[in-house]
Amino acid sequence: MALITITQNFGGDGMAIACKVADELGIELFDDRRLQNLIKASGIPSAEVSRFNEKAPGFLDQIMGYQPQVYLDVLESVIYEVARKGEGVIIGHGSQMLLRNFDCAFHVRVFSSDKKRIGNTAAQLGLSRDAALKLVRKRDKEQMGFFNFAFHLEMDEPSLYDLIIHTEKLDIDTASSLIIQAARSENIRTCSLHALEAMDQLSLEKKVHAALLKIGVNMSNIVVEVPAKGTVHVYGISVGHQETQNIETAVKGVPGVSKVISNLAVVSGV
Repeated sequence: MALITITQNFGGDGMAIACKVADELGIELFDDRRLQNLIKASGIPSAEVSRFNEKAPGFLDQIMGYQPQVYLDVLESVIYEVARKGEGVIIGHGSQMLLRNFDCAFHVRVFSSDKKRIGNTAAQLGLSRDAALKLVRKRDKEQMGFFNFAFHLEMDEPSLYDLIIHTEKLDIDTASSLIIQAARSENIRTCSLHALEAMDQLSLEKKVHAALLKIGVNMSNIVVEVPAKGTVHVYGISVGHQETQNIETAVKGVPGVSKVISNLAVVSGV
């Protein structure tokens, strides 16, 4: 069955299209609310989910102790965990970037005109057109900032997508039908067992990375690899035997870790 990512701008028709596609194909929809709930279930406080959800962190977020990189690692682990089901429709959150090396994922970019997005936003939120315009501009800036921060790429890079749809020319039903037809075609591969295992390992790697950041580990000195299911290899430099012990304890405490291979060299002054 199909694994589909759909990327849209705030106020666009991407959500309506995604709902129709998921319903017609009989697969799960992972929208913003569902992904946020999964992130919260991973231990990220609600306040930080709201602060960093598809937004680039500000200077104050970083100097006041907030950890945007922890949020990003957890977000990525959630995307990989969702994707390892091998099917579903994932809305945004960098899923097109995170899954671009898996040829079983089908990536769709949905464009809607500013006029349509402003009208949708005004109608859905009960705003004046002027207020809706300001909100659309604000959310566009946040979304582009997040993508640049997280992936150092522009989200409108055409090579990230397999299908680009503009709803000014294609209505929601037609756009949905195009995606459904493509998803059912023989050209779209089912995710192989190898691909699903790779997603599982990437998810675990990101969870471990987040766990180490939470205890203040300088990750520029640490490398984390997941060579096999449940096995985590940690190597690099620690500042002392206590930090080495803290790192090993933190990794062992991550759900899904069954074996830890530690090759950490203690070097003071790093």
